[in-house]
Amino acid sequence: MKITTRVFGEVEIDDSKIIRFEKGIIGFPELTDFALVHDAERGNNAGIRWLQSMQEPAFAMPVMDPLAVCDTYNPMVEDEILKPIGDIDNDDLLVLVTVTVPKDLKEMSVNLKAPIVVNVDSRKAVQIIVDSDEYKVKFPIYDILNERKKVSE
Repeated sequence: MKITTRVFGEVEIDDSKIIRFEKGIIGFPELTDFALVHDAERGNNAGIRWLQSMQEPAFAMPVMDPLAVCDTYNPMVEDEILKPIGDIDNDDLLVLVTVTVPKDLKEMSVNLKAPIVVNVDSRKAVQIIVDSDEYKVKFPIYDILNERKKVSE
C-alpha cells in the first residue's frame, strides 16, 4: 500500500507491517491502523521512529523505546488491559512511548504514563494509562539523549 505522508512523503507500507489498535489511540479513537517507520537517510541515532497513521496520512507520532531514556522503566499493568492484543511473551512484546518535540529542543520529553504496547506476532496494539505516580507524562530526555550521543562519538 502506498500513502503520502507529511513526514516522509510517499512511502510504501507492506500490509504485513500494519499495526492495529482495536480502539484507536488516546485522543484519536477513529485512527486504528498504523505502521512503524523511520528515516533511513537521516539514521536513527536517538532511536526515534514514527507511528504513521494509515487512515490519516498527515498524522504521525514520534515514538521510542522507553528503556533508551529510562533504564528502570517497568510499569505494572493488569493482564486484563492487555487482553485485546492476545497472548504475548517477552520476545513478541514491543513497548513504545510518545515523544514530544517542542520548538525549544531542551524541553523534549517522552510520555512514560501512556505507553503503547504492541504484540509483534499478531500486530495488535493498545495504548494504556499506567496507574502509578512513578512515571511522568513529561519525562525530560534532551540531556539523556545528548549524553548518549557524546558517549557514542
